[in-house]
Amino acid sequence: MSFDINTPPVLRFGAGSVDTIGELLATMGAARPLVVTDAFLVGAGVAARVTDALAAAGAQAAVFDGTIPDPTTDSLEAGVAAIRAHGADSLVALGGGSPIDTAKALAVLAERGGHMRELKAPFRFAGPALPVIAVPTTAGTGSEVTQFTIITDSETNEKMLCAGPGYLPKAAVIDVDLTLSMPPRLTADTGIDALTHAIEAFVSRKANPVSDTYALAAISRIGRYLRRAYSDGGDLEAREEMMLAATLAGLAFSNASVALVHGMSRPLGAHFHIAHGMANAMLFAEITAFSVDHATERYATCARTLGVASDTDTDAAAAAALVAELRALAVEVEVPTPATRGIERELWEELVPVMAQQALASGSPANNPRVPTAEQVEQLYHAVYA
Repeated sequence: MSFDINTPPVLRFGAGSVDTIGELLATMGAARPLVVTDAFLVGAGVAARVTDALAAAGAQAAVFDGTIPDPTTDSLEAGVAAIRAHGADSLVALGGGSPIDTAKALAVLAERGGHMRELKAPFRFAGPALPVIAVPTTAGTGSEVTQFTIITDSETNEKMLCAGPGYLPKAAVIDVDLTLSMPPRLTADTGIDALTHAIEAFVSRKANPVSDTYALAAISRIGRYLRRAYSDGGDLEAREEMMLAATLAGLAFSNASVALVHGMSRPLGAHFHIAHGMANAMLFAEITAFSVDHATERYATCARTLGVASDTDTDAAAAAALVAELRALAVEVEVPTPATRGIERELWEELVPVMAQQALASGSPANNPRVPTAEQVEQLYHAVYA
């Protein structure tokens, strides 16, 4: 067996660690960072905390707060202009998956030029990019440690997976303090997102022993702490463990890839502007039920690690328990269906064939234990609607 493992050179964990970001930037030889974030984090004072820490270390920082949910090729243009205007030699990505994905794309475009359309999978980018320090403010996407970014093509409305070691941040600062204000809805969606990352990485056709270790460590923590974090946002231990779980899950799928859930969730974001974590949560149980018989032992291991099956259960029973748990969890944390979210059935049905083709074109479904046909992907979309 031969495989590569790619991780950021520095992972800094702990409450208050964001206040050391200036010193961390200095070790990279950078002094003019652009903080890539959103207007909410600017208004909440989080961006100021980061720029103050950078200034205390002698860095000259500027802020770009023009990121949007589900970043698009059009939305990147202002970011590239901000990099040029500041003469930025580095980026600090502050926020959830969208600001971090935006920063990773900008880091590449600032050095390479061109258009993100030229870089979508299966192309892998391994060229130079501005150094990125990723600072997540949610516990879910794992984008702070992955070699992927997701950008929607503004012309075609395709949510493009762009991959390669060129997107990997140079450092990640995982500070639980930044997640304490996450509301229950976001806690649930990002937590299930992290669980999706971990389980898909473990059952992926590209899984390896190292990614397996990351994935199982994440699954174990999520099983113990997701409900606690959801029910009590002030539970610091639960928040910190979910933050660690999200990063571990990110390391897992960055090195093993995701599978069918992610392939099918991206079109939901592109066409219906459903947040990535919620889109995964909508699909997770149904797609696991579709896939489970093709990797029963692996899904059973996930169930036992999650804490919903025991060693005395058969693999088939444990795998079935995992599907049941995913369905129960979706009900418990009130994951909406496309129907209850207000998407009209007629529009959904009209877009199903397009979404199926886009899902397959992303490449992720080919990593699934059960590789679907276009017809089967369409059937799954029909099944999850209501």
